[in-house]
Amino acid sequence: MTDPKPEGGAQRAPLRVPRASGRPPSRPSPSAPPRVQRRTDYVLSDVATTAQTWAPTVARVSLGLVLGWFGYHELVAPELWTGYVPILAAGSSVTQVLVLAHGWILLVLAVALVAGIVPRFAAAIACLLLLEIVISLTASAGLSDLVLRDLGVLGLAISLIGRQEQRLVLNR
Repeated sequence: MTDPKPEGGAQRAPLRVPRASGRPPSRPSPSAPPRVQRRTDYVLSDVATTAQTWAPTVARVSLGLVLGWFGYHELVAPELWTGYVPILAAGSSVTQVLVLAHGWILLVLAVALVAGIVPRFAAAIACLLLLEIVISLTASAGLSDLVLRDLGVLGLAISLIGRQEQRLVLNR
């Protein structure tokens, strides 16, 4: 028995019977329902945007805290740091004055970075100080865990030099 033809003489398209899953055969099955997938994409996009916006600020404040920590300790107990001054004797008064000056510079840079006062300039000066520290430590004691730590902090300072837009920065 044949299907009756419509009045215009054209045949009807055959009916498609979906598979048991209810999905068309050409569409791959998603790992999550579309609504959940869209929600996950939105949350991840929001997290990425927030991280991109705030990461330089977190890096700047973190670098400031590290510099402040070492600057404070150089000011409170300079005799513990005189051994890191190259060429000069560890017990000399000149060495202690240099450590105290270095501590004050670190502390001023830390305040500038945390407060957001000329952060790129402060990061550039921190790069010079950290480069001096890495070179002198490598020359005196060779490659060590201290050198690698300071190299990581130097990398953090370098990354802050190139970032123009930051949050929580004092502007004119």
